[in-house]
Amino acid sequence: MAIEIERKFLLTATDWLSNLEGTAYKQGYLLNSEDTTVRVRVAGRQGFLTIKARAAGLARPEYEYEIPLQDAEELLKLCPNTIDKTRHKVKVGRHSWDVDLFHGENGGLSLAEVELSDPEESFEKPAWLGQEVTNDKRYFNAYLVNHPYKSWK
Repeated sequence: MAIEIERKFLLTATDWLSNLEGTAYKQGYLLNSEDTTVRVRVAGRQGFLTIKARAAGLARPEYEYEIPLQDAEELLKLCPNTIDKTRHKVKVGRHSWDVDLFHGENGGLSLAEVELSDPEESFEKPAWLGQEVTNDKRYFNAYLVNHPYKSWK
């Protein structure tokens, strides 16, 4: 079984990202419930289908499969809402961080995630990390797709 263990943080600044190349992401959800999500994603010129189950602490089952780009684009048309963001890969110490700058209705939101091999694993925290939001469901993409950041009060 594939397990995802990640920690998620807001960013204190994003201007330093302007010199880094990023990848455009568009994603939507074919199934989006409390227990399971089925996500379709286009990342650059690749398509993916991902199934995630409810988290138990920081860990949750995750299965991701590359699919033909055309299939992913067609599946996205079945999704009622989508998320657009640019993802930057940033190496800090032993870990690679996914730094996401959101666009459209989630514009203004920037998040950084680090995947770990164990919930207790230590990692270097870069200066641009802000508040940890790992356990705040509002910052999950599955929530943002239906409750965009710009609509928060």
